[in-house]
Amino acid sequence: MDMKICILPGDGIGPEIIAQAEKVLKKISEKFSHNIDIEHGLIGGVAIDKTSVPLPDETIEKCKASDAVLLGAVGGPKWDNVSHEIRPEKGLLKIRKELGLFANIRPAKVFGPLKEASCLKQEIVDRGIDLVVIRELTGGIYFGEPRGIEEKQGEKLAYNTMVYTEKEIRRIAKVAFDIARVRNKKICSVDKANVLEVSRFWREVIEDEAKNYPDCELTHMYVDNAAMQLVLNPSQFDVIVTSNLFGDILSDEAAVITGSIGMLPSASLGEKNPGLFEPIHGSAPDIAGKDKANPLATILSVAMMFRYTFSLEKEADAIENAVNLVLEQGYRTGDIFTSGCTLVSCSEMGDLVCSNI
Repeated sequence: MDMKICILPGDGIGPEIIAQAEKVLKKISEKFSHNIDIEHGLIGGVAIDKTSVPLPDETIEKCKASDAVLLGAVGGPKWDNVSHEIRPEKGLLKIRKELGLFANIRPAKVFGPLKEASCLKQEIVDRGIDLVVIRELTGGIYFGEPRGIEEKQGEKLAYNTMVYTEKEIRRIAKVAFDIARVRNKKICSVDKANVLEVSRFWREVIEDEAKNYPDCELTHMYVDNAAMQLVLNPSQFDVIVTSNLFGDILSDEAAVITGSIGMLPSASLGEKNPGLFEPIHGSAPDIAGKDKANPLATILSVAMMFRYTFSLEKEADAIENAVNLVLEQGYRTGDIFTSGCTLVSCSEMGDLVCSNI
């Protein structure tokens, strides 16, 4: 298969972890006889330094001409004092908008060798944690109008508006059901339908879309209960679909219970390619350039790319199995290191994953 991938290393540890992901891409292309054409682009602080903007038009054009986009990380203290309009993070928000990415997919999985890293009781972790949070990314209260801060009757007040159209809800539902269909066919829609009209409408549309997926089991849960259940019994969940605000909170909670933010990939998808794939951690400027970063979240983001953009399950499985094997062999970067394991560098970890593919 021919593939065109735009790679945006970004800032901080971004170039280091992306370099390991490129090793994996090369290994997969050789093993499975794919032709992978890679282009690089600027985003974030490095783009500000070179072009005075966090997302140059050239980068946008390269991304739109690609099948998928792989991102490292953006931001760092070097750019703390730049104008708010051109902060590095603006580049990330703009590329999501330019590519029409409305669905954020965040897996939360505890790898067997890392069970002890979870903050949960071992008896809970032993039941298994392997779920996906699917968050609507471009609607809801973060984008609704009207919004603002003003003064009425001598007192200041602030307001935001939670708004969802049927189209916005239905398209995120389709993504969630499609993913559930290739997993365990269980989907939990999280809302606040006992209080919010928008949540009642959300539930109505989700239930209507479920009629197109009779092989999937749909349940509903209020967001406060979902937050509690993620801690008490995460093994009950397979696919969670929810709105922008609730997904923002629940996906971070799900990440924390796995025990290591350095292990978690993500994908942001639109109605067509390209999708954007990136680790959920930040640019870690304190260890940038020291070959200490954990590249596994970025490598696992490559696995997501093969699965969701190219529908290549064998390639995705090969990467994920290789990561698990490396962990079983006792190799660790500093962020996941425990006594009795072998400490390795960022580049060494990339080589180890490749050798296990």
